[in-house]
Amino acid sequence: MIPSALPQLLRPRALAPGDLVVIASLSGPLHAQYAPDLKRAVAEIERMGFRVRLAPLLEAGRHHWWSAARPAEIAEELNALLRDPEVRAIIAHDGGQTAFGYLDLIDVEAIRADPKPILGYSDISLLHLVLYARTGLVGFHTDLATSGLGGTWQSAPAARRQELEKLYSTLLTGTEAIGALPATPSWECWRPGRAEGRLIGGVINRIVLAQATPYALPLDWFDGAVLFWEETGGQASYIWNYLQVLRHRGILDRISGMVVGVPHEIEGLGTSEASPTLSEIVLDVLGDRDIPVLGNVEFGHAGPNLPMPVGIRVGLDARQRTLSLLEPAVLSRQSDGTGGLSNAGQ
Repeated sequence: MIPSALPQLLRPRALAPGDLVVIASLSGPLHAQYAPDLKRAVAEIERMGFRVRLAPLLEAGRHHWWSAARPAEIAEELNALLRDPEVRAIIAHDGGQTAFGYLDLIDVEAIRADPKPILGYSDISLLHLVLYARTGLVGFHTDLATSGLGGTWQSAPAARRQELEKLYSTLLTGTEAIGALPATPSWECWRPGRAEGRLIGGVINRIVLAQATPYALPLDWFDGAVLFWEETGGQASYIWNYLQVLRHRGILDRISGMVVGVPHEIEGLGTSEASPTLSEIVLDVLGDRDIPVLGNVEFGHAGPNLPMPVGIRVGLDARQRTLSLLEPAVLSRQSDGTGGLSNAGQ
């Protein structure tokens, strides 16, 4: 389908060496045993050439129920970071179960005035979807700080970690399209074909739930989109049901392609002859919809994550097992953040 009524993208300004990146608790708390991982995350960001600061709510042992603080407190801290001109990017320390509580408290005018990269996935993918819907902000679906940069990155082969460091740095500082993301033998063609479109997605349960809020993406924004998703925990049947919701909403009839992340701790997934594989679930729900599907791509809870910038135009060739970023995620520092490339793809 040809995209219609697409939003004007709001790209953040490119970061420069020495710029300040703040790690913040945008959802879950920092448990004391993961403080060393946070320290390693700080070192990882510094190796990319940036300064790092920890936001006040990121204090080991501080929490409210399952959250770092009450939703209003998290929103207050996030809004302060959005309004602070010294802060050039915000990365979530971890995911969690809190972002739904403050969607209506985010200072979207501060985002429009000074768009900044917000990095993370899991519960943070909800922020990417909602802020994209409300402002057109490009969402940086990337690894989290503590569990990702300071966790799974540290156990990855040195060559892969260096590759990711360069990729993330280029994503934040480069004003040229990255092109093909580095593929691995794990990538699988579940249905061949080629597609180009804006990248939209996140954790599949957050995609479904976001569409039930007042901040849902308009359905026609999915026209021609490449939908990416992953899931962690729960049952294989849950994924089937989430996909059925997307089918009922007409989203699967609008997208031009699909990219599926590595599943993580899903029960009943290909464990016996009676248990379907993830590809079987996807193809079962898609039916005869002839769209390319690329599976088992490294983003999501299995980590480490390839960056999947929400809103950016991508090229997908499932048969060749390639996924390419066709636009930069940031604009030059001289831009006002809304011009230049902002209407690319319309």
